[in-house]
Amino acid sequence: MGTEAEISPREAEVLELVGAHLSNAEIAARLCLSVRTVESHVSSLLRKLRVPDRRALARRAPEAAGAAPSHPAPVLPAPLTSFVGRASERAELTEMIRAHRQVTAVGPGGVGKTRLALAVAGEAVGEYSDGAWFVDLVPVTDPGMIATAVAGAAGLGEQPGRDMTESVVAALADRHALLVLDNCEHVADGAALFLERLLATCPRVTVLATSRARLMVPFERVYPVPPLSLAVDGESDAVALFMERAAAVGWPLDPPLRDQIAAICARLDGMALAIELAAARYPTLGLDGITAALSHPLRMLTGGSRADERHRSVRAALDWSHALLEPADRALLRQVSVFTAPFTAVAAAEVVRFGPGPVGTGIVNEDTVDEDTVDEGPADEGIVADGLARLAEQSLLVVTASPAGTGYRALETIRQYGTERLAEAGELVDARSRHLRWCLAQAAGLTVVQADWRARFDLAADDLRAALAWAADRPERRADAYELARRLAELTFTRHLTGESQRRYEQAAELAGDPAGRASMLRQAAAAAGCRTIGDDMYRLRRAAADTARGSGDSAGAAADLATAATVAFRFSTTFVRLPSREEALALVREARERAGDDPAARAAVALAEAGVLTDAFGAAQGPSENEVPETIARAEHAVDLARRTGDPLAESAALDALIGAQSWAGDTFAAAGTARRRIALLSSLPISPAGTHELVDALAMVTEAGLGAGDVPGARRWARRLAGHPSLAEVGHRATCRLLMVDALAGNVAEVLAGSVRFLDAWRRAGGPALSILRPAAAGVAMIHGLRDDRRARREWQEVLERLGTPPEGTYGYGAVFDALLLLHRGRAPEALERMAPEAGQVWKWVTWIWHHWYVALRTEAAVLAGSPGARHRLAEARTVVAGNPVAGAIVERAGALLDGDREALLATADAFDAAGCRYQSARTMVLAGGPHAERGEAVLAGLGFAPMAPARSR
Repeated sequence: MGTEAEISPREAEVLELVGAHLSNAEIAARLCLSVRTVESHVSSLLRKLRVPDRRALARRAPEAAGAAPSHPAPVLPAPLTSFVGRASERAELTEMIRAHRQVTAVGPGGVGKTRLALAVAGEAVGEYSDGAWFVDLVPVTDPGMIATAVAGAAGLGEQPGRDMTESVVAALADRHALLVLDNCEHVADGAALFLERLLATCPRVTVLATSRARLMVPFERVYPVPPLSLAVDGESDAVALFMERAAAVGWPLDPPLRDQIAAICARLDGMALAIELAAARYPTLGLDGITAALSHPLRMLTGGSRADERHRSVRAALDWSHALLEPADRALLRQVSVFTAPFTAVAAAEVVRFGPGPVGTGIVNEDTVDEDTVDEGPADEGIVADGLARLAEQSLLVVTASPAGTGYRALETIRQYGTERLAEAGELVDARSRHLRWCLAQAAGLTVVQADWRARFDLAADDLRAALAWAADRPERRADAYELARRLAELTFTRHLTGESQRRYEQAAELAGDPAGRASMLRQAAAAAGCRTIGDDMYRLRRAAADTARGSGDSAGAAADLATAATVAFRFSTTFVRLPSREEALALVREARERAGDDPAARAAVALAEAGVLTDAFGAAQGPSENEVPETIARAEHAVDLARRTGDPLAESAALDALIGAQSWAGDTFAAAGTARRRIALLSSLPISPAGTHELVDALAMVTEAGLGAGDVPGARRWARRLAGHPSLAEVGHRATCRLLMVDALAGNVAEVLAGSVRFLDAWRRAGGPALSILRPAAAGVAMIHGLRDDRRARREWQEVLERLGTPPEGTYGYGAVFDALLLLHRGRAPEALERMAPEAGQVWKWVTWIWHHWYVALRTEAAVLAGSPGARHRLAEARTVVAGNPVAGAIVERAGALLDGDREALLATADAFDAAGCRYQSARTMVLAGGPHAERGEAVLAGLGFAPMAPARSR
């Protein structure tokens, strides 16, 4: 019995974002939810709205928000027609998926594998707490794209640092779900590799696959799908299917006709597709006409197994159904078989050949039209639409909903049949060529990103990939293939399919007709690898670009690529698996210097490599142990000067990054912050590209940290929020939010920390808990906030996260000391805070110079004053000099001075300074330290912010 099911306000929000083609992680980030919660909402919406899958849910989103259907349905595609019979097969297959983790339903095309698998999954879905996903592999032409298809069905995105397979496997690692993988035969090798990784890593995922042959994976159990039962005495599933389909088109059959129907079904070997095609002809031919038509000699394959014989029966039915079509409709059916995904009449009109066909149809009949007379212009859309409707009436096409209008698709068996007829007619190359031109036009039209861009791209993507796969293997289409590969690389990058984007850029490099084009594509591929945080690929691809340039005589281009490869090894050293040694990088720099000549871009690249490799401006793992600060600054400034002369903002930004590092090592906090802002100004207006995105994400991280180090809390928070919302980081919420959490923790923004930490922890766990150094300050900050709230359970949880992340020296002397001191001072344990910060800042300069230098000095001074340290006044004087110009650290030092002098007026003045600097916690803390009625107001503010009461300061 169905129950009234209303869409909740939160589900309506999720539905709207699904309609915008956002992934689960993107929706979670937008609504401040966990990904698991979003998945639950999507599953609920699929049931409530009774739609086939996630794509159908996206299509329904504009009009369905607020709808209240009354009958829940499984989270699986809803067949357009009823499922008939197969009771024993359903029971057998259901028991198999309960007993085994991977079952493949095998059988020839048209036997009914997909419908049986869907029926079984629909009945079993309730046994899986995380539901079921249906993945149609028909549009997948590249075995390496299996994971992308699964991700699309499950609402998953690619995590930087992982390929799509790794991202999917990680997301499903703890899921209890059923995955239906349909039509595996044409990508069997890719499906097998994917399933081996999935099943080995996801112990609670069960896979039900359909294929014409077994997949040969370790966990596989095979279920041969039989034809429909043909028993004349008693029930016959084949007869029931024929009668049901005939009744569905308004022509019910009387029971006395069952024997005649059974004979037809027997001739068709009980093959479901063949029976459906025959039933579709019943209104026009009747049973006698069908019987007579099936008695005629038909083109049949010879030899082979019983399965082959069944396939011949489907082929016979297709031959017969095809022969009954008008010539124009036959031509239309075979020509639209080039479409991999659902297509519209408008698209079909672009691909179908236009010419003087029979009876004024405008469709070419190859038997009556001379090739030389064919007009290659588009066919008339109205005529094409009429023909598509007739094909749908004969069950040769299926009508689907589409954002661009009514869509059509052929079942895979029929599409393959159409392709065969296209080849037999000698039209295959011409039709695919027109399809390729259509795809190129679609790709060009997608270069302008509009509100519905994602939906339009997703609708066209499978055809673009199929056209590229065909063209890439044809030498005469190499130029078109290159253009489509380049376009698809750009489009998939915009769609945040960064792994595919890198692959397409590399494919474009292979297809490029000249060395310059090849080198350009390799550089773009390297930048895409950078966005994926895969340093090894960045390095490999830049060296490949250098080889290409060197081989073509482009000495300056080779120099720039060699120098950039050396820079990458140091600048992004934490993203490498196999890190190039300093000696290897030095060899690249030497060759680059020799080849650069007077070329401005090459000289600028070499200067940056020298700053990074020779003096380690980036603080790389393989860099020299001690930085010579003056030389580092001089080299970095030289690199900036040369890069600026090139007029390339990306080159200048990279050089400025080196200068920021040099300034931080020098302890010049304000200069580093100013340089970081210069980077943002250079990059903010650049168009979307792999190189620009990679540079901007890095710049946002740096400007956040530099601003926080200089005490610009509002500015740091503004940049951190922009970073947290950057679409390229949507699938790695821990990396997206880590800087924002750090800023909010230091500012004392409890509510923001609690909300952001949900996304951080959820994404970090989904990513497998990586021990990334950039995550440690955020985790320490969240742990501190829970300590300030006196939430011991939550603090223990985050301390466990910190233990898994590790505690390097910067954790001991940098962020670790700062966050620990803040908590100890809140609890009135100033002597312990002073011990925690015992080393002088100059003793641990390399660990506190960056963000933490001023915070360390200021908090150490306050701890000395509150602990009654004899040297407090001397430290106070030194601290004033160090933090001068920093509004937060300066206010902390002035507060310490007021406490030391007992100057309440000066003490309260610092509260206003903290408020102006965006630090509400420190303002309230000042009021408590002032005592009297001020303390009561301060405690009230702390309580309102979510903090536990401060403990009285205790000296030694």
